[in-house]
Amino acid sequence: MNRVRLVIFNAALGPLDYRVPEGMEVEPGSVVVAPLGPRQIVGIVWEAERLPATPVPDARLRPLVGMLPVPPLKAELRRLIEWTADYYCASLASVARMVLSSGGALRGPSTVTEYRLSGGLPERMTPQRQAAIDALEGEQATIRELAEIAGVSEGVLRGLVNQGVLEPVTVHSDRPYARADAGFAQPDLSAEQTEVAEHLVAAVRDDRFVPFLLDGVTGSGKTETYFEAIAESLWKGRQTLVLLPEIALTEAFLRRFEERFGSAPVAWHSSLKSTERRRAWRAIASGEAQVVVGARSALFLPYARLGLIVVDEAHEVSFKQDEGVRYNARDVAVMRARFEGIPVILSSATPALESLQMAESGVYEKLVLPSRFGGAELPAIDTIDLTREKPPRGRWLAPRLVEALQERLERGEQSLLFLNRRGYAPLTLCRHCGFRFQCPNCSAWLVEHRLSRRLACHHCGHETAPPDHCPECGEPDCLVACGPGVERIAHEVEELLPEARLAIATSDTLNSPDKAAEFVSQVEARAVDVIVGTQLVTKGFHFPELTLVGVVDADLGLEGGDLRAAERTYQQIAQVAGRAGRGSKPGDVLIQTRHPQASVIAALAAGDRDAFYTVETEARRHAGAPPFGRWAAIIVSSEDEAEAREAANRIGATQPTLPDVAVLGPAPAPMALLRGRYRYRLLLNARRSAELQRVIRDWLGALSFQQGVRVGVDIDPYSFV
Repeated sequence: MNRVRLVIFNAALGPLDYRVPEGMEVEPGSVVVAPLGPRQIVGIVWEAERLPATPVPDARLRPLVGMLPVPPLKAELRRLIEWTADYYCASLASVARMVLSSGGALRGPSTVTEYRLSGGLPERMTPQRQAAIDALEGEQATIRELAEIAGVSEGVLRGLVNQGVLEPVTVHSDRPYARADAGFAQPDLSAEQTEVAEHLVAAVRDDRFVPFLLDGVTGSGKTETYFEAIAESLWKGRQTLVLLPEIALTEAFLRRFEERFGSAPVAWHSSLKSTERRRAWRAIASGEAQVVVGARSALFLPYARLGLIVVDEAHEVSFKQDEGVRYNARDVAVMRARFEGIPVILSSATPALESLQMAESGVYEKLVLPSRFGGAELPAIDTIDLTREKPPRGRWLAPRLVEALQERLERGEQSLLFLNRRGYAPLTLCRHCGFRFQCPNCSAWLVEHRLSRRLACHHCGHETAPPDHCPECGEPDCLVACGPGVERIAHEVEELLPEARLAIATSDTLNSPDKAAEFVSQVEARAVDVIVGTQLVTKGFHFPELTLVGVVDADLGLEGGDLRAAERTYQQIAQVAGRAGRGSKPGDVLIQTRHPQASVIAALAAGDRDAFYTVETEARRHAGAPPFGRWAAIIVSSEDEAEAREAANRIGATQPTLPDVAVLGPAPAPMALLRGRYRYRLLLNARRSAELQRVIRDWLGALSFQQGVRVGVDIDPYSFV
């Protein structure tokens, strides 16, 4: 090849052609360095016939600068990049960038200098130095990463280095990981688990593409069952990818994995240090990493010998990316498995309706674990009608739920209260003039976080300290919290059961794998009596002494315009209910609701999942909603409200007239201002037969917009704000 076409990470420029210098050998997938103006950029060699570009004469081609010391991206991964870009109406460059997500990994083998405490003390102790020393006990990382951990400036730490308090340690970036042993601890599976595991193992052994829907009730041992498929992948010398929806689940999963296979898998998530990401990326690309456990971004890593993909809690909304390339990791995982020719397991106790429909139509092979492992029984579920059993004024827990909490406390058992709302209260207002605290950057109220003494926006991260007086009327001591968040529920429990030991489990309190691991160890050591948590506690945790789950407000998820609200509410409550009675002791679930006759609540109380899914399926079919129809959203935003409105109106005015595509809007988005940008939305509802992506590309491709306008496309949207 003396001429190559590159995908570069600038979508505006598109693919570019270069000359291959004498003596350099490249192939499709090679990662190279090329000149662009006065700069040097990274690009990926691509098949020219698959990537149209403006022809350039040979004489005008600039030569490549060099090749990077990483294996070429496999054809299967390149096809996945193409499919993802095409299906989600994204640029090839933006998808390819996710593959090369660790810049340090591209530079080849190296060492890095990290620092750790030496045990010495500085000549002069300052509050910042003391805080740093306290925070860095047991830590080892680069100066920048240690500064983030300690919450001090890099200058403070460099002063400690100069005085010998922090000592340098040379670390080989590519040191090998401990090897997993497929036969380390053979499990004792039930007959049901064994039968399911045999299907999974056979598909791994045969190296064939089979999408499995592993549908098992909470506590049925789905993880132990698909571990057998991972063991087979290990026997064959192939790599396995396990996708988890939440970083907080990672540590608990790593521990279970280590108990089964003798060593921890390779982790991949946003909290990794840059050196850890570099090491993991290179181990994955070389094939040395046997099993990778990670967040959705792990799906695009360049596996050398991928043999199995597992998507745990496959129904979870957090598998859908809402920024940048708006892809659904569950669906992309199936496509990656298809391109690789390997099995993929979608594991869930409450599968997405789309997945169930794929199983119903025979596209997915459905495997069922209908009962809990080891003879444990599913919990008894009952509802508390808040219109009849009202909590006392100023309280949020009904008397029957409080009595149940008291009973568990007296028996030495644990309880969980679920409310999917972070902070203390969702709204703070002035009782004197009615002023409400709103985010300056978003169409959202500021949420009071009383534990950290701040008012925060959960959309853009804006924070401010609660004032002593109303900023509108100046009245002192007039601010009142409206509505409950988990902190307020915890405060109520403290008042009602002062002897109870509480833990609050949210993304604020469990914002790293280490904190999540500490929470799990405290609960398992029975140092916690009552857990108060958000959706973070609805999945993945196994606490044998937890025998009561109370759902504080089951109606919360049904509010607003979310078209999947009923399904999401069912999944959340069914999952959190599944935390109860997972050991030898029976469990109870009490659901507080104002609408006990609603189909979602009635199905939960009756334990009749099939009845709920039947009703929801027919409603979707009637509305032409997924999986029977297609949705896509077009989101228009700008820092100038008039500019955003004008662009949205232009898009609406030029919409295509097609019999199989209906366009709703444009209209101001429910979250009309987000992170300082004004937003408008259009929603497309199409039949399955419609070429939806082509319609959108042709429609938007014919328009041009002012520089400050962003137009995003969301195929199969989950968020409608």
